[in-house]
Amino acid sequence: MRSWLFIIVTAFATLHAIRAEAQQLNEWNQGGGPEGNFVMADGKAPLSWSVVHDENIAWRLTLPETGQSTVVAAKGKLFFTIMKPVEEDSTLGRDIVAYCCEAETGKVLWTREIAGKHPLRLSGCFSDSTSPPPVTDGERVCFFNASGTIACFDLEGKKIWSVERLVVGRTQPFLRKNLVHYIRQIYPPDGEGHFTHEHKDAPLDQWTQLQAFDIKTGKVVWTTDCGVNMGSIPVPQKLNDGREVVFVGRGGGHSPPEKPEGVSMVDVKNGKTIWTLPLEGFMATQIINAHGGYVFIYHGSDLLKVDVQTGKIVKRISIVESIPARLHRDGKWVTEVVAMKAGQKGRMITQQSNLQIGDFSYFRNYLQNYLGRVNLKTDQVEYLQLPVQLVRKKGKADVRHWSAEGSIAPWGNKKKKGPLKQNYWLLVHNDMKNSRGFEVMGDERSRGNGWGHVATQIPTAIGEHLYVPVMNGTVYVLKWNADKLDENALISINDLGPAGHAWTRASLSFSNGRIFAHTIKEVIAFR
Repeated sequence: MRSWLFIIVTAFATLHAIRAEAQQLNEWNQGGGPEGNFVMADGKAPLSWSVVHDENIAWRLTLPETGQSTVVAAKGKLFFTIMKPVEEDSTLGRDIVAYCCEAETGKVLWTREIAGKHPLRLSGCFSDSTSPPPVTDGERVCFFNASGTIACFDLEGKKIWSVERLVVGRTQPFLRKNLVHYIRQIYPPDGEGHFTHEHKDAPLDQWTQLQAFDIKTGKVVWTTDCGVNMGSIPVPQKLNDGREVVFVGRGGGHSPPEKPEGVSMVDVKNGKTIWTLPLEGFMATQIINAHGGYVFIYHGSDLLKVDVQTGKIVKRISIVESIPARLHRDGKWVTEVVAMKAGQKGRMITQQSNLQIGDFSYFRNYLQNYLGRVNLKTDQVEYLQLPVQLVRKKGKADVRHWSAEGSIAPWGNKKKKGPLKQNYWLLVHNDMKNSRGFEVMGDERSRGNGWGHVATQIPTAIGEHLYVPVMNGTVYVLKWNADKLDENALISINDLGPAGHAWTRASLSFSNGRIFAHTIKEVIAFR
């Protein structure tokens, strides 16, 4: 009798544990979502909304200061960070404030200040002290201050541990079992928040690297033996043979010391390098994904198809030569075949803008306001032109801005030589003011539209739809598996607030049927 009772109780407990684990996996418990890859395959999220028109909004939480971390969710709570509030126009900051709110209402449950050591530029178009999103395992939540601190709390706000550790601003920490993986920085910024070129010959012990620590203690478990560029976005990948790996890149601006330029495949279990592919002039500011038996890497004008077992290039797919594109011309959609020259330093995709979903790899073009898509089975490349900015006002028709034509003068009325660069194409500049009216910006490029030379927020895919936010507060929603990448695949274009007042660098997140956005002034829940 006791044996049967023991079996029944054990089975019930096991089933409960499995269900609890499955529920936790379906929460947006880190910046990249439940699997860390910015994709939730079975989600059903809102497709259209407007802050300007107060449409499909569950709640809005006004924040005292700028911040750019993606909102993460667990057990009915939301977690994110903002900068410590200032009392005047400011360009630099180092201390941040961690927030915990009710997911259902936006009610603030607790806040905790996390001090930093090295000042960074506020509201930077590449990152700031608040950029890395939190990570939670459902019992603890880790917050990252890119100015030099990692702090862990329980879900009620009690501090568990804190360490001084320099964190890359653009890192996207992810959790596997009880280990948090993130990009660690060794050399600090200068006193003005800049990463200078003086470290280009720094020795191995000063290289930026991927690191894993125990979420319970903060103790470092492993550090990669290969370097990682501060703009690289490693995400966990499961290969056909069951191994879990990440791909890390080296190479980029500001003379990084890590060598050789190129890509390495790393074992998630221990941080060991499995193979390295040298690529001269490589720009590591991207996500590198595995698909089938191959790895796909954007390098200059090509998407490289690389054998996942050997690290050898097997094919180059051009993303610039004779590409069919659906373009908006004089108020109408037309199909053209486009060809482009290589961008600055070989850049052809907007930094951090690529995302792999199913058999497709999406990216934003560096030179034009084109969303690109590559079919990884057929190698077909397509482009769809998107407006660089949505201007929406109450009682007036929406205005979509498509090109340099009609743009206002560059900020500060500075004269720019040659044609107006893509990031200046705007009808309204971002005012870069917090909710209390102070200008909080250390880099004027943050006034731009979010296309071109920025480190953009990473798109997210929920169910059949791709959500592409840009820095000026415009969000595009597309059906990612549409037969053709054309205007029919574009489901909606939405706003995160009035043009010029909705600056954002946070990816969108999703939990319990709601989308969460974080702007310079507020957190918003869409339903």
